[in-house]
Amino acid sequence: MATFGTLSDRLTETFRNLRTKGKLSAADVDGTVREIRRALLDADVALPVVKDFTAKVRERALGDEVNKALNPAQQVVQIVNEELVAILGGEQRRLEFAKNPPTVIMLAGLQGSGKTTFAGKLAKQLQGEGHTPLLVAADLQRPNAVTQLTVVAEQAGATIYAPEPGNGVGDPVRVSRDGVEHARRQQHDIVIIDTAGRLGVDAELMKQAADIRSAVNPDEVLFVIDAMIGQDAVNTAKAFQDGVEFTGVVLSKLDGDARGGAALSVASVTGRPIMFASTGEGLDDLEPFHPDRMASRILDLGDILTLIEQAQSAFDEAEALKVAEKLATETFTLEDFLEQMQQLKKMGSMKKMLGMLPGMGQMKQQLEDFDEREIDRTEAIIRSMTPGERRNPKILNGSRRLRIARGSGMTVTDVNQLVQRFDQAAKMMKTVARGGTPNIPGMGPVPGMGRPGASSKRGKKGKGSGSRSGNPAKRAAENAGVGSGEAATGSGFGLGGRPAPSEADMAEIQKLFGKN
Repeated sequence: MATFGTLSDRLTETFRNLRTKGKLSAADVDGTVREIRRALLDADVALPVVKDFTAKVRERALGDEVNKALNPAQQVVQIVNEELVAILGGEQRRLEFAKNPPTVIMLAGLQGSGKTTFAGKLAKQLQGEGHTPLLVAADLQRPNAVTQLTVVAEQAGATIYAPEPGNGVGDPVRVSRDGVEHARRQQHDIVIIDTAGRLGVDAELMKQAADIRSAVNPDEVLFVIDAMIGQDAVNTAKAFQDGVEFTGVVLSKLDGDARGGAALSVASVTGRPIMFASTGEGLDDLEPFHPDRMASRILDLGDILTLIEQAQSAFDEAEALKVAEKLATETFTLEDFLEQMQQLKKMGSMKKMLGMLPGMGQMKQQLEDFDEREIDRTEAIIRSMTPGERRNPKILNGSRRLRIARGSGMTVTDVNQLVQRFDQAAKMMKTVARGGTPNIPGMGPVPGMGRPGASSKRGKKGKGSGSRSGNPAKRAAENAGVGSGEAATGSGFGLGGRPAPSEADMAEIQKLFGKN
């Protein structure tokens, strides 16, 4: 995640220095805590939060749980992870819905924090969960705020209540109250009220927000804060907490390149949970906030659970079963490949998905170089083929490939490379469908899926298995797919897991979806 990139890099480097130490002295712990303190302060985390955080880490790191650990360095990382989860709020909190609809959700925050965009994102997400939200345009102060919310509502496919033109005209308190009544009459089960903001905290802003809260008695008041505003985030959060008494926090613009650490302080300073994280400008770029998952991302431990959830929401189970059957019967075609790529695109940015893998923080440049447009180019090539060519690529002679290249705006070399990649991918997936171990060119066998290229019959004979250690512990590691002399770094700091992806791995992933 871009906003916490610098903090993640600093912490990664700090913990990397602990790996070589079999036992940690007090000086080692103090040095590590000092580097953590510097990293957090450089990331704009509030000083009181930093002091409390580092004091707890130091106390636990010098205690018995580290001294008696088999790997003290890993135990320190675990402590930092747990304490980071704590300052991020501890546990996830979801929206609380009213027993008698409609549930009223009021948005508050400074101008430019992303309230209006978040209103559309939340409405779209709630619609996907079966709700019928109504957006109320109560920001009558900012120029064209009502127009912006109207456009966002249209993009989200949501209903909007906007009786006033805005631009300084209309009473926001009356509009909010009438909006709730309108939702009740029209049987909308959720009302999202977009209120006005200012460039800075002032008495007029707080009075208006407090009056709206008193008029509609919302079930949730969400404070939307820009993750890029720096140390002022803490003061702003305190002011809104005193003036409006919000129930939850929304972090916006987490895809920015600011240090963003002050946003980590909000939950600790206000005592209110972070409930949502906005990770992009698209209406689908909204995630429920999980403190444990965010801590894992910051520490470069990956976020596999979120990745799985995105995959489950994008892929059709019935379609997946059909693909599995085709793989098993060796009838997987370029048409099926095209459908799989389209489902993959539904999951969102490939860079974001790859960034959720453990250890990917160490490969930022490779992620930046990953060209997602290659997927579109590959799709263009396949769409330029006839149905018969997609079903049987073996009939693609020179003239057909030239026609396909011209039709897709690509070159014959691009078409040749796509056919080669498809053959490799089909062979790999057939191997998986038969219960074998996929052997990706340039990457070797997938870890943890048995020994490469050996059927059960060959495995019994021991052929092709290579030399195996006589040491039971080392042999167990070999069977698990982990080399006996290699540190497991898939978690970023050696907390178990797979080896971190190499540059060759990233190059191969790029090849699967696009050109070299």
